[in-house]
Parts: sequence; C-alpha cells; structure tokens
Amino acid sequence: MKILCWNTDDAVWEHWNQVVGDAESLVRVERLEDVYDAFKAASAVFKYCFIYLEDQSFSTQVEDVVALRSRYPNQKIIVFPNQTSQAAALRLFSAGVSGQCAPYIGKEQLKLVLSVVDSGEIWGGKVFIQQLIQQSALTAKTYDSELATLSERELSVTQLIAKGWPNKQIALEMDITERTVKAHLTSIFKKTNTKDRLALALLAKSYNTTL
Repeated sequence: MKILCWNTDDAVWEHWNQVVGDAESLVRVERLEDVYDAFKAASAVFKYCFIYLEDQSFSTQVEDVVALRSRYPNQKIIVFPNQTSQAAALRLFSAGVSGQCAPYIGKEQLKLVLSVVDSGEIWGGKVFIQQLIQQSALTAKTYDSELATLSERELSVTQLIAKGWPNKQIALEMDITERTVKAHLTSIFKKTNTKDRLALALLAKSYNTTL
C-alpha cells in the first residue's frame, strides 16, 4: 500500500518511516506541485496522503490542502500540523480531510488512526470534537444576523471562498474582475463580522451554504 507524503522536515520524515506498518510504502515529495503530479500519474494509486504542516507556511498550506481536497474529493488526506490551531482544524475538516495527528505520532496510535479512517470516520481526537461542537453551537446563534445579510452576489463569492478558490479563479467563474471580488470580500467581511477568508469559510461551511 502506497502513502504519498508531502513532507519538508527530515526528522518527521524519518519518524514516519519508523512508525508505519510493514505493509505501507511511503513516497516523499517536498512541493505542492509534486503532489498534484503524483496524483495525476496513471500508475500511482495512493490509499492515503500524509501532509506535514510546517510553521513557516502554515496558513498557506492549510489553503493548499483545501484546494487539493477539492480537486481530489475521494483521496483520504491526513494532516500533521506542527502547531495547534482550532480555526485551521475546522477549516480542514469542513473541507473533508480525514484526520489530524501530531507529527511524532506513536506507532500504535497511527495504526488506530488509519483503522478509524478506513471505516469512513474522521480522526480528530476527543478534545477537538468537543471544541467543534461548542464552536458550531456558538456560530448557530449568529447565523441570521450574518450570512442572511449577504446579497446574492456576495453569497456566491462566499460559497467559492469556502471551496478554497483564489480571487483570480472566483473572478473567472463569476465573470467579474479581481478588483470586484476584493470589493465584495470587503463588504462580506464587514457584514459577517469575519476578519479573513478562513473565518468566512468556516462560517459558510457551518451552515452548508457551499455546494
């Protein structure tokens, strides 16, 4: 069984090789472009994709994973963030990521994670699940006064933001300029009381406003 690993950290890579089972074969890539190339290769079939989220480009990588998941919705992706971020975890799970684990996960724990993911469930840990429930409850109270205030155009932009689309792609899809997309976002952030694309995407995902 092949596992594609997007990993730029040698120490974490060495650890992964030590904790995977004998039946697993790890394939390492260090660039996002190589991940896409590996998935496009007709001869390459990966049961899982492990992604190490480094500190230096954490936010960018989170959005890269969302876009990757959108392109390959059937691929099981497990992320290994090097920092704790509730917002990022919500963003990734709402995009369909199968699991989140510590980079230096133990051998037996990883075995359990893969077993859970194989069964069709997600792995996030007890604490995360509790926080997710609390977050959903808090967000629900503000829905009527936030997303409900958006115009049809603004809601369309919000839906595409939740999919992880960049401004240029949104502009092409909606047949408007990037400048207009930015103007819509400024208005959307104000109306929904969100500070950035990540917060907006989480709000939209919470209420199934995306396709």
